[in-house]
Amino acid sequence: MNPPAPIVLPSQEDPVVASTVGGIGGPLGRWARIGTGWWNPLRLLVAMATFSYALGYVLDLSCRSQGWRSPERYEHLCYTDISPLYSLRGFADGLIPYVQAMPDGQHLEYPVLTGGFMQVAAMITSAITSVATTDSPGTVFFDVNVVMLFLAFVVTVVATALTVRRRPWDAAMVALAPTMILAATVNWDLLPLAFIGVSLLLWSRRHPMAAGLLLGLAVAAKFYPLLFLGGFLVLTIRTAKWRAFGLLVAGTAISWLAVNVPFMVANFEGWSYFYRFSQTRGEDFGSIWFAMSQAGLGGIPADKLNMVATGSFLLLCVGIAWVALAARRRPRLASVLFLIVAAFVITNKVYSPQYSLWLIPLAVMARPRWREFLIWQTGEVIYFVAIWWFLVSYGVEDTTGLTGQEYTVAVVIHVIVTVYYAAMVLQDMLAPEYDPVRTDGFSEDEDDPGGGVFDRAPDVVTLGRRPRQTARS
Repeated sequence: MNPPAPIVLPSQEDPVVASTVGGIGGPLGRWARIGTGWWNPLRLLVAMATFSYALGYVLDLSCRSQGWRSPERYEHLCYTDISPLYSLRGFADGLIPYVQAMPDGQHLEYPVLTGGFMQVAAMITSAITSVATTDSPGTVFFDVNVVMLFLAFVVTVVATALTVRRRPWDAAMVALAPTMILAATVNWDLLPLAFIGVSLLLWSRRHPMAAGLLLGLAVAAKFYPLLFLGGFLVLTIRTAKWRAFGLLVAGTAISWLAVNVPFMVANFEGWSYFYRFSQTRGEDFGSIWFAMSQAGLGGIPADKLNMVATGSFLLLCVGIAWVALAARRRPRLASVLFLIVAAFVITNKVYSPQYSLWLIPLAVMARPRWREFLIWQTGEVIYFVAIWWFLVSYGVEDTTGLTGQEYTVAVVIHVIVTVYYAAMVLQDMLAPEYDPVRTDGFSEDEDDPGGGVFDRAPDVVTLGRRPRQTARS
């Protein structure tokens, strides 16, 4: 039997982890064997994910027992969209999303695959409530979604662990992330995370078509994964891996169309509502544009905000592309993807607290260091608390909550810590000797261990200098 492949141990590599393991015997010794027993890294990671997810559910119980009443759902930091949308979006009445409108004429404001996920949960809820007496079908709907989303969470953690074979323990940061505990069941954002995780795993194993199929499903569940194609494109320009990129795009288009076309044909008005809603909405909670208004700096009219927000995002993307093409060593895929999504959430018209989940797996793969990760997460927890305490008194008299100015401070903190983490990733891109993945003792074997066809690929196009030929093993 072949010995298990060596893996990077955080207790030997990460200063924060090394400083905390003294109470359990210290770092593993030279002759320790990992993964030879039943408790291998993947099972331990699933156990960690189960613990943190269960803790998040326990923190929701005070709201669950009271039916998510206001202001308690804000004061107790246990708000969720899931339970109220069961009745507010027609699931309790048996309406089919996108095909049938609600009595007020509105359609579901979510992409098709998320709507399908909600519909399946509604069908399970109906089956349960038909045989069991309950005063609150919305609570049953919440519990059903919690179970289904837990599976997506486990898939995300496992996929992150497997993408870079030698670094499975980095996924512990995903499993134990504070905002993952707090925000996992605020909305349905774990669903696209699972598809993204498997997509990046398949890409790392050099299966671009399959990776594209999963990426298309992610886009069908949430819009932002479409931005990943920009990161793949930039690295494809640098490496000329056009065949793999073409297969990725083809797979993405095939799966997205397979999910969306039936609803486009059945009721284009209902299908397109999500995209029209996203286009016409103005500044909203969490965005820098909303914070500017709360701080008294003046707001941007809704008809101009799209141009300002999109323009700001595109300018940041141009900068990211320039760095990716001009850096003396080609950046890793995870680093480029993290910067693109970070730029999007900072410039977007809205920043809901669960959006931090979008960045967690990418942050872990881009810069797997607990110190920077916890600094960023601390800022996001501050924002998580602030948004709910701000909503306690937003538009309501005679209540005590955060003022607009206090809430603005929390938004600024969120932006600062996100920019801070992005700056650390940029540092690694411009100075690879600081990159934790490229300096973990295995760099002579791999260049971008999660990069698939980009790993050890020679440069073909670079900016400002001759391409550097990366040696192949």
